[in-house]
Amino acid sequence: MAEPQKIKWGIANIYSTANNTVIHITDVTGSETIAKYTGGMMTDRDREQGGPFPAMQAARKAAEEAITKGVTGIHIRVRARGGHGTKSPGAGAQPAIRALARAGLRIGMIEDVTPIPHDVTRRKGGRRGRRV
Repeated sequence: MAEPQKIKWGIANIYSTANNTVIHITDVTGSETIAKYTGGMMTDRDREQGGPFPAMQAARKAAEEAITKGVTGIHIRVRARGGHGTKSPGAGAQPAIRALARAGLRIGMIEDVTPIPHDVTRRKGGRRGRRV
């Protein structure tokens, strides 16, 4: 009888904002980087960095590199800007997760690690707000 395949886990940290998407795959401890790609590395147009297609390409490249280094499964941690910024991730987060799954990596858990303030420090912009 064939022995069940041992899964080597990694963590895929996806930081997605309106302007860019960063896919950073580490080992389980989070201390050693296995692969790191951004949407900005995939396109030469600044306005496209945060879009779904560059995020998908970056995720695919990161997944390929992780597979060559022996990672077979990943836990995904999605993060938006948080704090005073938006609490929902950018347009690149969902396609990045889909691309990681399509590349052949086994997905363990998906969690949202967006920082949420529990007290409120002052927003930037001054008393009368940002004057345009």
